[in-house]
Amino acid sequence: MRVFADYHTHTRFSHGKGTVMDNVRAAARKGLEAVAITDHGPANLFGLGVRSLAAFDDIAEEVEKARAAFPGVRVLMGVEANIIDTHGGLDVPADVLERMNIVLAGHHLMVRGRTVSDSWKLAGRNFVARWSRSLAERARVDNTKSLIEAVRRNRVDVVTHPGLHVSIDTEELARECARVGTALEINAKHAHLDVEFVKVAARQGASFCIDSDAHSPDQVGEFGRALEVAIRAGLDPERIINVRA
Repeated sequence: MRVFADYHTHTRFSHGKGTVMDNVRAAARKGLEAVAITDHGPANLFGLGVRSLAAFDDIAEEVEKARAAFPGVRVLMGVEANIIDTHGGLDVPADVLERMNIVLAGHHLMVRGRTVSDSWKLAGRNFVARWSRSLAERARVDNTKSLIEAVRRNRVDVVTHPGLHVSIDTEELARECARVGTALEINAKHAHLDVEFVKVAARQGASFCIDSDAHSPDQVGEFGRALEVAIRAGLDPERIINVRA
């Protein structure tokens, strides 16, 4: 398999370490055909997301400059949006999503929910669920529901690191993603996703995306473990949106 694009990279606009130009330069050096700039939405706590939606205007300007500087690399303007309620609402509104070349969305624990109740269901309960079986079961249901509703209600191209720090029903999520045409990410940065998860999701007809989740320019295009998981799971390259045989 050859991964020709990295669709999940971060910059200083959220909690990455490099600039847009740095990431694109790194992609060019790695021989990638495409790279996406997908900084976190504004709901992330502790400065991990963009300061406001206005930041995407600044990111767009830098993307244009990078496109001019590296015409051999397709530079995608994107976002990694946060789920902020159990009904699949995102912290990036539809009019901003329409401007994006690619939309990633994921379940993150360090986010502000739409309401206090949402913050508890999406974050707090998942923290304490390890000590309570009943809470863990309830959390799994809501975690899965929030992801499924997110891909139903919004334009989401890729679900990022599914199941990271939270329990989900893989079959249910994969089935819905297959229905709406959303890919499940195999993330090189986080080691939570195993071969069995990929096999279960593949049996439901899901497609996949291999990403670096780079938080510094040197990590762009580093697919290591994610590629290994895809190969060990026996995935057909045609099922991976950024891979060629």
